[in-house]
Amino acid sequence: MDRERIIQVFFFGFLALMAYELYVLLTPFITPLLWAILLAFLAHPLLIELDHLVRRRTLSAVIITLAVALGVILPAIWLSGRLAAEAQSLYAQVSTMLNDGGLGKARDWMLHSDFIQAINRRLAPRGLKVEDEIPKHAAAAAQVVSEYIAHNLTSAARNVATVVVDFGIILLIFFYLLRDGEGYYNSLRELTPLHEDDKKAVFETLRTTLSSVMRGLMLTALMQGATIGMGLLISGVPYWAFLALASAAAGLLPIGGTALVWVPATLYLFYTAGWGWAIFLVAWCSVSIAIIDNFIKPMAMKHGTGLPTLALFFGIAGGLEAYGPIGLFMGPAIMSVFAALLRVYRKTYGESRKEAA
Repeated sequence: MDRERIIQVFFFGFLALMAYELYVLLTPFITPLLWAILLAFLAHPLLIELDHLVRRRTLSAVIITLAVALGVILPAIWLSGRLAAEAQSLYAQVSTMLNDGGLGKARDWMLHSDFIQAINRRLAPRGLKVEDEIPKHAAAAAQVVSEYIAHNLTSAARNVATVVVDFGIILLIFFYLLRDGEGYYNSLRELTPLHEDDKKAVFETLRTTLSSVMRGLMLTALMQGATIGMGLLISGVPYWAFLALASAAAGLLPIGGTALVWVPATLYLFYTAGWGWAIFLVAWCSVSIAIIDNFIKPMAMKHGTGLPTLALFFGIAGGLEAYGPIGLFMGPAIMSVFAALLRVYRKTYGESRKEAA
């Protein structure tokens, strides 16, 4: 083995070792880093427009970072206050029900139902009665719940602190990506050992896919949460703010979607207010979601991801399973880049084989 080959082996081995150590160093920050990259992709067009007005990249990045911070913090404060108020309302309703003997009435009704009487007849030969067993199991369930809450209270507080710290890290990375991200992007592109046309195909596919998926999913999820929340508020469903937030989150799911929230709310309305309000909520949610999914989402994703519908579905579903929430964007991005690499391979090696033949 000549000296040049030894140098190459040493260099690439040392490079692989340092790459692994870098991965170990960045592993605790992978999720905030990926979210910051996604936000930077989303905010980059706005940065370009603002930079034309301000003429200072650092100031433009500071303005956008502060806007994103306030856009997350202020709604979070409002939602926290709203959820706290609704939690107090729920506590008051439960207390009123307990004081009025609501649970006792429900228990008496249940014990005198035909179903429970049939169970009692089956248990009688064994000397058991449902009314005697219910208090025992209720006490055991209450003990399990109290132990679970006590055990997870510290964990919940720690998770809240982790979210706050991660959000701060996201904002820090987001600012530097806005200010210096184009340099990082160009450096990474220059390091890629592909022809210029192939680099353009791969990186342009990645940029278009991330922009399209973020624009389509985030915009439509927020709009679905807002419209469903408005429908819940109009129809008188309690805890509408929390359910609107849950609808926005469920709107990101590839299966079920917002129906996981508004269908149970419709059943609640049918039970408490009659079929009139239930029909209203079904019509409201069905029409609004149909408009958002069939008109607004295609407009938001007009550049497209270049993926068939089935591949996009598996990209989102598989990304959620493999990477968690960030997989909503990672999955389609991986699918699109892989498809772009296949096109590069077909153009480069497929044509060369044809010429050789």
